[in-house]
This record gives sequence, C-alpha cells and structure tokens, in this order.
Amino acid sequence: MLGNSLTGFNNIDTIVVGGGHAGVEAALAAARTGCKVLLITMNKQTIGRMSCNPSIGGLAKGQMVREIDALGGAMGKAADITGTQFKLLNKSKGRAVWSPRAQVDKREYEKHIHKTVTSHNNITVVEGEVVSPIIKKGRAAGVTMSNQDKIISKSVVLTNGTFLNGLIHIGDKKIPAGRMGEVRSEGITESLSSLGFKHGRLKTGTPPRLNRETINWSILDIITGDEKPAPFSHFHSLFNPPNTPSHSVNTNERVHNIIWENINRSPMYSGEILGVGPRYCPSIEDKINRFKERNAHRLICEPEWKNSDQIYLNGFSTSLPEKIQLEALQKIKGFESVSLIKPGYAIEYDYFFPNQLKTTLETKTYKNLYLAGQINGTSGYEEAAIQGLIAGANAGLFCLGLGPITLSRSDAYGGVLIDDLITKSTPEPYRMFTSRAENRLILRFTNANKRLSLKAFSSMLINKKQHNTMQEQTKEVMALIKYCDKTITTTQANPILKKINEKEITQKTKLKELIKRPSVSLEMFVSMKTKKLKVRQPYVDEVVLEADTEIKYSGYIRRINKQTKKILNNEALLLNSEIKYDNISGLSKEAQEKLNKSKPENMGQAMKISGVTISDAAVLSVYISKKQRVSRET
Repeated sequence: MLGNSLTGFNNIDTIVVGGGHAGVEAALAAARTGCKVLLITMNKQTIGRMSCNPSIGGLAKGQMVREIDALGGAMGKAADITGTQFKLLNKSKGRAVWSPRAQVDKREYEKHIHKTVTSHNNITVVEGEVVSPIIKKGRAAGVTMSNQDKIISKSVVLTNGTFLNGLIHIGDKKIPAGRMGEVRSEGITESLSSLGFKHGRLKTGTPPRLNRETINWSILDIITGDEKPAPFSHFHSLFNPPNTPSHSVNTNERVHNIIWENINRSPMYSGEILGVGPRYCPSIEDKINRFKERNAHRLICEPEWKNSDQIYLNGFSTSLPEKIQLEALQKIKGFESVSLIKPGYAIEYDYFFPNQLKTTLETKTYKNLYLAGQINGTSGYEEAAIQGLIAGANAGLFCLGLGPITLSRSDAYGGVLIDDLITKSTPEPYRMFTSRAENRLILRFTNANKRLSLKAFSSMLINKKQHNTMQEQTKEVMALIKYCDKTITTTQANPILKKINEKEITQKTKLKELIKRPSVSLEMFVSMKTKKLKVRQPYVDEVVLEADTEIKYSGYIRRINKQTKKILNNEALLLNSEIKYDNISGLSKEAQEKLNKSKPENMGQAMKISGVTISDAAVLSVYISKKQRVSRET
C-alpha cells in the first residue's frame, strides 16, 4: 500500500498511470527530458506485457515502431533484442507500404522492458490503484489512490488500457478483469465523467492458446522470416536474429458450420456485449458472418516464446463458449487432438472520446492532464506506444517550461493517428493502416530517421550520439543520390540492361534516369566495392534501398503533394445525396460504407468522417469532376 505523499513521494514532476505499452513509453519519454517520473501500476511484474499477439510491427505498424525508435522510444530496440522471426510485409506492392514485422519472445520482451523502466534513474515504479486525477484551478496536480492517499505532481498521464471497468466474456461467462487473471481498474471512468469528459464502450478480443504437444505439425505449412532481416532500431552495430518458423493452417466448412450453429452463444451476437469491436481485426464469428462466400480462413500458429508450449492462434479471435471453441478447432486438419491452454475471449472496456484532446494529447479542458493508448479508443501495441511517447514527452517538457513536441500528418504515421483521433474521434477501435496516410509515399520505414531525428533531439528525447547516428545514415542516402547524377556510358550500362531484358541506351545517360525505370535498381550499378558506405553493416542495404526509392518516387511525390493541395482547396465541392458510393471503384470499403450512411453534403464534410482518408477524398474528387464534365458535355 502506498504511503503518505508528503513523506513518500516528494518532488515528482510527472505521474504516469498504467504500465502497458503506452505507459512504458510515456514514463521513459518524460524521464529522458530530465523529469522525475512516478509510474503507478497495479502489478509491477506486468510492465510491458504483451497481452495479445506475440509480435511487433506489421502493416503501417512497422513504420510506427521505426518512428518510435527515431524518437528515442524503447519498443523497437526491445523487439530487435527479443525477436524470433523478422519479415518485411507487402513486398509485392509499392515500397511506400513495405512494413517490417517481428515475432517476439513475449517473456523476454517483457523482461527487457521491465529492466529498461525500473533501471532508469528518473523513474520510480510503485504498485497501487489510481481512482482519479487531482484537479486544482483547472490543472492536473496529482492523483488520488484507492486508499485515498494523494500524490502531488506537476503533470499526469493516464494510460489505463483495457482496465477501465474491463469485463471479459467467454460465452455466457462474465469475468470482471483488465486482462485474463488481472483485476480491472475502477474509479477513473467515474472521476473523469464527473469532470465533464464523455466516454463510450469498446471491445476487443484474443484467440485461444493451444497446447503445442497436441498439434500435428507435419500437416501444417511452414512460414519462415527473411534471410536478410531489417531491424526496427537505428542503433545496432550487429543484427543477426534467429529465424524461428511459424506455421499456417486453414479453417474449413465444418469449422464454419459449428460456429454458425452456435453464433448466438457468442456475446457479440447475443446482445451481451454493447461495445463496438475492431473492424479490421474481426473475430472468427464476424468472419463467418460477414464473408459467407468464403469457405476457408487462414490461421497462423505463432509460438509465444522460445520453446513455448503455448501457441497463439492468430486469426481465430473469439468469445464463443470454450467447449464450442474446442469443437470447432478439432475439425481443422492437424488439430484433431488439439487442447486449449487458454480459451479465446472478448474484453469490453471504457474509453474516452479522443476529440477532447489537443495535438499534444493534453486534454482541452484541463492543463497538464494527458491521455494515451487504448483509453483514447485505439487498438494495438504500436498505436498505444506512439501516443504514450508523445503524451509523456509533452508532460515532461511542460514540467521544464519548454514547448511541446507534436507530429503532423506529413511528419509521421503517429501524426496521422493523433490527427485522426482528435479531429474525427473514433466510434470503433482505431487501427493504423497505410491507406489512412495521404503522405504514405514519404512516410516510409526507411526514412523515419530523416523525418524525426532533429525533432527528437530538439525535444531532448534522444542524445547527441543517437542524433549523429541517424544523421550519418541520412547523409549517406543523400550522397548516393548525388552520386547518381553522374553519367553512365553504353559500355557500362548495356550489359546490365541486357541481362534484365531492359531497353539498352544509345548514348551517355544519367544514372538517375536509368534508376527511375521500375525494373532497374541502384544496387545493380553501385556495389559496395565501387561505393564504400560509412554506415554500420546492418543498415547498408537499407541506405541503398532508400536512395533508390527517393529517386524512383520523386515524380510521384510531387504529384501527390499537388493532388493533396487541390483536394484541400476543394472542401466546398458539393456531393449529390443520390451518389451510390459503393459503385465508385477506388474508394476503400470502409469509406463506401460510411459515406453511404452519412450522405455528406460537400467534400469538407466527407473528409471529417472517421475512416474516410485523403486517398478516398482524391478518388471522390476525380469522380465528381468527371461527372460534372460529362454533365456539361451532354
């Protein structure tokens, strides 16, 4: 139990409530600014716990982890140290959407994060339950504990995750909890509501954990990582992680029939859960219901730690009764004798509408009070972490009397996330996707150092050595691009072009012009023998890739910037209420659904709808322009 604040915790600058991914990055960011931080968690042992999937990164999420690292955060380095398999996703598509992902050892990740937090000289960790922030003269001045002790501070960051009145559902069983086996937090929702904050109810879910020994692995398909893996962190001297395989398997019609026959026993369909679930991470019940035409869904078996007896079944999130889960799973080939270590479950929890926040993640109503993570309606480790970092950094900078750090939509995926939250709010768990970023052509995982290192250094989130390391990487990219201004002769170029069936040149040509061809790459002409790079070995290939991409994308980037400017200038463009948005090719499925439902009167209203991106607005703008032109011509 906590002692009296006057004797136990003096001179605290920032209090961070919660030890999940948002709380960890918030505490560390505030501490890096030089502030004294008190991290209050209900259980010290669960700091940094990966409560759901054993992975970091993924589509758009990998870019955010790179951004977190460039801002001095812990997630990327922790994933690199504890990763068991690394893979670059989306490589069949344009480079702007290539996204790094790593499977990690959940136990080792948690240990690493725990040590990073508890060993920091500016952070004190205590166990306890916060029930409300203390507000004095319109400012946060500390927190009140469940035993009524009060702890005074200059700023407060709330990162309560799914613990706010959390309720777990497994069939008709209801368990008050923040995570399976952990007590929920009570009091914060009520206290913030009494202060005038509006809140809602969301839900998320997790799949069952399977017993490794009961799976017939010989039937399953093996999935391995990349032979030359890309790290998340910018600061390694060496990077040579393991490549532990995962396995895939498919559901079938027998599985679907069992789920369909029992779907009303799922709390989401029986009306027991009122909270809205994540659109793009649906439960297996949702998949069966929404995609009736599909007779199979892919599942991934991921080990949760090294030599784990517990297998995470990615793709089978569910809240069906445990008996039904097992019955359905045993109809999958290779799972005939499978047993569960833990059943899947849904968890329902409170969140606060994020349009009540500023760009700094400080509340609009009360100064020095910040909210970050799932309390703001987001879903995912990475989304929580980037919010925590920005909120914690600003809480710390405020205590020092310094200006805040903010991310714009053109700076980072984190800027897109925060801007979407505070301007559009969110009626469902918000998950980051590349399609949400109109500037995704420049928000690549390979240039987070260029985009954010100076901002991080100016806000004291990284030191001079880290800043210099990232600057060196960026300078090497620029040097390679400049090198490509040289001309290349037919004798030098044509043997290479002929080898890849490319049209040969007839006169001296700038190397840069050749590289703009889709099938030609910089590394074909610039080997490490001819151009010695100064960057550390783990980043040599990345520097070459980034220079190549900068050259290839230069024209596209100019075009998208011009298009974005045009869209923003066309907010008054009228939209006919009779438009059938689901007939407009190029619009995302989410945009079609929400535009059909909202029937906005003009482009400005359309762009304010949660889920409608700048890319969707571009498609819509072109569609309207064509319609108007046809109308004039006829």
